[in-house]
Amino acid sequence: MTLPVYLYGHPVLRKITKDIPLDYPNLGALLENMFETMYKADGIGIAAPQVGLEDRILVIDLSPCKESDPACDGFKKAFINAHIIERDGEEEIMEEGCLSIPNIHEKVPRPNRIRIQYLDENLQPHDEIYEGYKARVIQHEYDHLDGILFVDHITGMRKQLIRSKLNKIRDGNVTCSYKVKRSNK
Repeated sequence: MTLPVYLYGHPVLRKITKDIPLDYPNLGALLENMFETMYKADGIGIAAPQVGLEDRILVIDLSPCKESDPACDGFKKAFINAHIIERDGEEEIMEEGCLSIPNIHEKVPRPNRIRIQYLDENLQPHDEIYEGYKARVIQHEYDHLDGILFVDHITGMRKQLIRSKLNKIRDGNVTCSYKVKRSNK
């Protein structure tokens, strides 16, 4: 089932999420719905707050990026109760976009290496290190779990330049090709 993507300005996007219990009801169905929602919106990742939940869950499928980065081929994962333990390596600047902030892309600096602990879809624990594009996408989605949006990482001047576009999204004046939930404003 395709879920609505919550747009910029909705309060759920600024909430800090909580770890879920191991007996979380219908977890498998939620993960399937999150992947389906992400695919319908032509995304490569989505976090629970983007579908209105305050749960520490994100899903990623980097397969569409395999042409530009062969290491992305087959990288499809669910990260449950995810916690980034370390961020290091060189800071890289790359353009990012977000399903919750449609039609806006900005250059965002991020460390190119992370260590993350999480449970997979079978609730098996993992402690893994990711680099490059995988690390970037994980950090982008992980930020949603802490109420942070990619536009929070851009300079004040850039944010001023896109303020009117952000206000339009917040006010519901945006068209998307996918199902959305607008701000409660």
